[in-house]
Amino acid sequence: MSSILTRRQLLLSLGAGMGSFPFLSRGEDLLPKHITPQTVSAVKKGLDYLAKVQASDGSWHGLADGDTYPCAMAGLAGMAFLSNGSTSTRGAYADAVRRTTSYIVSRAQASGLIAEGEEQGHPMYGHGFGMMFLASAFGMETRPDVRKKMDTVIKNAIQLTSKGQSNLGGWTYYPGGGDEGSVTVTQMQGLRAAHNAGFTVPRGTIENAIKYLELCKTAEGGICYSYGSGGDTRLPITAAAICCLYSAGEYESPLADSCMKYVMNEFKSTANEFNSGHYFYLHLYASLAFYQAGDEYWDAYFPKARENLLKQQQADGHWNGDGVGSVFGTALACILLQIPYKYLPIYQR
Repeated sequence: MSSILTRRQLLLSLGAGMGSFPFLSRGEDLLPKHITPQTVSAVKKGLDYLAKVQASDGSWHGLADGDTYPCAMAGLAGMAFLSNGSTSTRGAYADAVRRTTSYIVSRAQASGLIAEGEEQGHPMYGHGFGMMFLASAFGMETRPDVRKKMDTVIKNAIQLTSKGQSNLGGWTYYPGGGDEGSVTVTQMQGLRAAHNAGFTVPRGTIENAIKYLELCKTAEGGICYSYGSGGDTRLPITAAAICCLYSAGEYESPLADSCMKYVMNEFKSTANEFNSGHYFYLHLYASLAFYQAGDEYWDAYFPKARENLLKQQQADGHWNGDGVGSVFGTALACILLQIPYKYLPIYQR
């Protein structure tokens, strides 16, 4: 008799000889910490919604936020698909990733700006989110012709962002037009994603951006709207600043530490729930900050944030996001709920 066991014989012998052999019988055994089957189902419904309402050209035209901020919404929705592990050639949302890539590449202007028209007077949002998506997708793109186009667009986008930085080190809605916090963090994340993908990012650009955030530090330890605003601490921008500082390697900088203390104190003072008119924007960056800071922060934050998001999902799978629209809310909710899968370097610890 042959001494070689068939695969079936091997499995049977293991099952008979080891009654306690740890076969995995439930899908939840394979899920990351704090990710429940209900979370998986909610994310699928959300991503299915985004794929269903995507236009044939890869944009989200036809929806309020998709018409108003077309490249910004495409970049964010694309990040939600990539966060699920899909690429342009693999995964449940490969078609959506391909269309998104094609659309964003097609909106790259000769100047290097990635935007469709004026984007309601805020083209640098579309530029930053578009650059972040393309850079995040670049390493997984296997089509030579598309990869070549992406390479050109990303390099030009980096140059546009670097040249459009203000004298203080920040960015605002138009290249070179001034500076404010939310656009600054958007550009910093786009540049970090490009760096992760192997593109050369001027070191001075990042150093000046960090200096700008330091200029915007408030007495409370957070970040204000802009250097010249003289305003109060902005919680969402402070949370976003932590992510950017971590992305720049500033894990133990005094500014990152003070911003984290401010955000965590706000979180604790509101019974572990943030109060903000920018709920989805705040939670996206707070979740990234807490996740990157470690389990102590993540364990305190994520379970309640997860449950609150699940309660807000609509029957067709979308989330209404901060009055901006369903693409914005659904993309941000899906990104947040998929952070523990660690598919994208920009969202990893």
